[in-house]
Parts: sequence; structure tokens; C-alpha cells
Amino acid sequence: MTPDALREFCLALPQAIETFPFGEETSVFRTSGNDKIFALSALASDSFDVSLKCDPEDSIALREEYPQITPGYHLNKKHWVTVQLGSGVPDDLVEQLLRGSHALVSPTVPRARRSE
Repeated sequence: MTPDALREFCLALPQAIETFPFGEETSVFRTSGNDKIFALSALASDSFDVSLKCDPEDSIALREEYPQITPGYHLNKKHWVTVQLGSGVPDDLVEQLLRGSHALVSPTVPRARRSE
């Protein structure tokens, strides 16, 4: 996966926006409905990786299977993982993890509005 492909994929998710709260070098992808972060990446970095939210149990299994998946860099190690891209983790798995991270933080519709 390339930096452009990562950006394109993240921004194609519902209500996704890109922000730069940590400086221009770090892309932070959030949901516009609640402003929660689902992915972070230094797209222009020599070491191209993405950090994303992950279910804690899935995180353990992924780290055991892929040495390129580590606990989230500078993030809550229980709920975040960092994936080194272009180093053996299949792109379809990265996309699945990004969709899952997005789903974990996506705003929910209140029950009263669901029945309308």
C-alpha cells in the first residue's frame, strides 16, 4: 500500500476527514460526526506505517502472526496497533483493519432516530 492509497482508502470511509493536529507531517484520520481518531500515519516518512484502533483480543493474535504489527506507537498499547506497511502485511488485511478501526469510533445513531 502506498501513502496515496492509504489516504484515498481512509477518506473513502463514511464521514472520514484528514486533519493535522500534530503538524503537517502526520495525517490524522477522524470521523467528522464525533471527531474521534481511527488512523494516524506519517505519510512522507521513510518508515511508512499506520496506527489504528483494534479490538484488544484481535491485537494480540495479529501481533503473534505478523512481526510487522506492534503495539501502538505513542498510543494506548491495549487498543491501538501500528502496522509497518509494505513489509509483508497484505493490503487487504490493512484495509480490513482500517474499516474495523473506523467502525470502532464511528458515531452511532440514537435509538429514537433509528425507528423514524
